[in-house]
Amino acid sequence: MERQNGGAADGGDFMFSDEEVREISGLSRCGDHVAVTCGCTSHRYGDAVGRLRVFASGDLEISCECTPGCQEDKLTPAAFEKHSGRETARKWKNNVWVIADGEKVPLSKTVLLKYYNQASNANGSNRSHNGRVCHRDEFVCCTSCHKERRFRLRTKEECRAYHDVLADGNWKCSDMPDD
Repeated sequence: MERQNGGAADGGDFMFSDEEVREISGLSRCGDHVAVTCGCTSHRYGDAVGRLRVFASGDLEISCECTPGCQEDKLTPAAFEKHSGRETARKWKNNVWVIADGEKVPLSKTVLLKYYNQASNANGSNRSHNGRVCHRDEFVCCTSCHKERRFRLRTKEECRAYHDVLADGNWKCSDMPDD
């Protein structure tokens, strides 16, 4: 494993232990991040190669090296997947790969997403793909029949009804708001 910028005091050293990244080829520890050669395979265009930077903050950036003149830099993994011409985009965790033990291994099966997952949970997961806020359905247990009843949380009124039910400690199915 190559090291840049000196020795063990580098910021990239604390992110992953040598044991965790032992099999990953082309990995280097830089000041505030870890960099590794990555790629994405398109059935039409073949492999697009890039350089993935993993920051402790959870940010992931890819500098594309698909052709000598490619100017794409600081791409998100999803944007890199799209840039590479991948036919089935939107699954970048499985389509973007690194070389480990001489084989292409999806990012989802490596330790490199350890910080990304923590960062995505910290940002909140109540946004859908189109960026709009969405709510998940919630369930409340009836105090008399003990069945779980679903509350849809799509509108303000539905959210209000759900919160009113939570505040009521003795809620029954017969109190269910009508659709």
